[in-house]
Amino acid sequence: MSRIHDALKKAALERVTSSPAETESSVSGSNHLPAPVLEEVPRNGLDAVAPRSPRLGDFGPAAVTTVEGILPGGPSASWKPDSRILLFPDSKTHPLGSEEFRTLRTRLLQMREKLPLQTLLVTSALPSEGKTFVAANLAQSFAQQAGRRVLLIDCDLRLSRLHVLFGSAPIPGLAEFLRSEVEASSILQRGAHDNFYLIPGGSPPPDPIELLGNGRLKGLLQRLAPLFDWIIVDSPPCVPLSDASMLSDLCDGVLMVVKAGKTPYDVAQKASALFRERHLLGVVMNHVQPQTAYSAYYYQAGEPVKADKESSSTG
Repeated sequence: MSRIHDALKKAALERVTSSPAETESSVSGSNHLPAPVLEEVPRNGLDAVAPRSPRLGDFGPAAVTTVEGILPGGPSASWKPDSRILLFPDSKTHPLGSEEFRTLRTRLLQMREKLPLQTLLVTSALPSEGKTFVAANLAQSFAQQAGRRVLLIDCDLRLSRLHVLFGSAPIPGLAEFLRSEVEASSILQRGAHDNFYLIPGGSPPPDPIELLGNGRLKGLLQRLAPLFDWIIVDSPPCVPLSDASMLSDLCDGVLMVVKAGKTPYDVAQKASALFRERHLLGVVMNHVQPQTAYSAYYYQAGEPVKADKESSSTG
């Protein structure tokens, strides 16, 4: 576990040296774009785990139709994505940040050659560390690959944010489906590109942990698994809430987001310990300052990339 310890110590060091202005939450719209760094965590014994066999689950009459029939027929033209936060598909606007997500994507694809990875949980130790930012951009980076169909699910029923980033309809969403108010086909939204889909969180429920654990989410994931190459799940922070721990049992791997200059070292250690036996893939260090980024030394369109524009780092 030395690599993850090094990553957490690096975050703690940045916390000491960073100024208050550098620790603003990127998802809330700060001027500094965060950048992901994946520090791998050994997964002892997971190479022997067999891939999960997808099943349709019990969805009533809809289960007897073709599985493809639950997907929306056309793109959601009403979406208004927040270009300050979403780096794709116009990756030229934020070249350093988008390149870091491509690097993260490559690392995960390499892991997938040895491990059964399809459904990934993205969480953080504490609120405002950029987990939603990472989940949204990672999902879109996968969708940039030809022939890849990607689903992004907002499982943070306490504070759903993905529909805000994409400018999409908040309801009906996952909460309505888990309450058996709508069918699966009603909550799937299709983006501007044919291969990107979103399930919003829906209306905030009074009992989110009970809804997430009632069995319908497990059945939904089993039913949707044959349709998508990747399913990215955004969850609540894992230290103050138990939702992420429960959701990790439904996913093939966990990515934990740590915000450089903010996340306390002991809290990050506690968070990583929660998933050590639950397919923890690694730590994504968010909001790394551009001065430490390798990508900042490369040239863009014949001109040096200015370090004060974006944050980027690869480890």
